[in-house]
Amino acid sequence: VQLQASGGGLVQAGGSLTLSCAASGMFVSINNMEWYRQAPGNQRELVASITSDGRRNYADSVKGRFTISRGNDKKTVYLQMNSVKPEDTAVYYCTGEVTSLITTRMLWGQGTQVTVSS
Repeated sequence: VQLQASGGGLVQAGGSLTLSCAASGMFVSINNMEWYRQAPGNQRELVASITSDGRRNYADSVKGRFTISRGNDKKTVYLQMNSVKPEDTAVYYCTGEVTSLITTRMLWGQGTQVTVSS
């Protein structure tokens, strides 16, 4: 099972960007899905999370600006980023708690770079 993130790029401050992350391979279900980010010199931080039944949580720094959602197939997660700021510049990673026939484990996507210019 793999998670593949996409949608990063260069955006001007105040603009919008949507990140996507899709799971592929054999699995039974995906429970929580999350977006993390890591800026140079900083620790990785949780940006947003969503449960399988749609409950959402956000970091204070992105509340009101970012929206996390899941596709109807339940194996895709999105991060809609509005009113972006230069401090949102980071590598964004998606994660998923993936249940297979054998085990449940947390998987990470490969990361996608978001750069916000001022």
